[in-house]
Amino acid sequence: MWIADKWKDYEVIDTSNGEKLERWGDYILVRPDPQVIWKSEKKAAGWKKKNGHYHRSKAGGGEWEFFDLPEEWQIGYGDLRFNLKPFSFKHTGLFPEQAVNWEWFSKLIREANRPVKVLNLFAYTGGATLSAAAAGASVTHVDASKGMVNWAKENAASSGLSDRPVRWLIDDCVKFVEREIRRGNKYDAIIMDPPSYGRGPKGEIWKIEDSIYPFIELTMDILSDDPLFYLVNSYTTGLQPAVLTYMLSMTVKKIYGGKVESSEIGLPVSGNGLVLPCGASGRWSRED
Repeated sequence: MWIADKWKDYEVIDTSNGEKLERWGDYILVRPDPQVIWKSEKKAAGWKKKNGHYHRSKAGGGEWEFFDLPEEWQIGYGDLRFNLKPFSFKHTGLFPEQAVNWEWFSKLIREANRPVKVLNLFAYTGGATLSAAAAGASVTHVDASKGMVNWAKENAASSGLSDRPVRWLIDDCVKFVEREIRRGNKYDAIIMDPPSYGRGPKGEIWKIEDSIYPFIELTMDILSDDPLFYLVNSYTTGLQPAVLTYMLSMTVKKIYGGKVESSEIGLPVSGNGLVLPCGASGRWSRED
């Protein structure tokens, strides 16, 4: 498992009965997590002294309950700064487990000793975009949500990266890639964090099990002649690491050689020394 264990401003303190107890900077949150099918004794003080608790509804969705939590606050990861706020369906605007991937591709970018063009698809609030830009890449950040793109820009400003070469685009990712193929644009690296389910601007249905492989195939037409890396993240249960390995081997590796690795990603739980699984990632890169 690839573990995001370099955080100072974030930690999973404990997990029990479908929920996780987390520290986000100075604030303690309790949020649901479907992976947590066990029960603990809940000895950590934060279970009773929390700042926010997301209660899931049996009818679907849920709502936040707040106890002295600001509307917005920041945490840092190295030199990066992220603006957090609790919003729909339990989220805060950041997936801390992705830091293990930021570390991986940032090293590749820094050691490439050449200009690197990165395309970040389904780019959310920009954690990967900021990491790649800070490492020296030029980045094209694409997300269909105007609110998410604006949030990512705010994170870039807070991180002192507003002057870096980043294109911020509000667009449907599939349609964007199709246009980039027609324009002849190429990228040295692709990052994608596709949703399990979504709809395009004209009602097109994105269901990851049906759409992800054709989309990876499509992106082969925008990779440069000497690509540096390819990263696919999945929070969908059916897309296990072996499936990600198979897809990247049938596409990127088939054309460019190199190596493919996939694994669960996770976060350490400080209260018991265990690791909470948080999805999976597939990585392609050139052979060392």
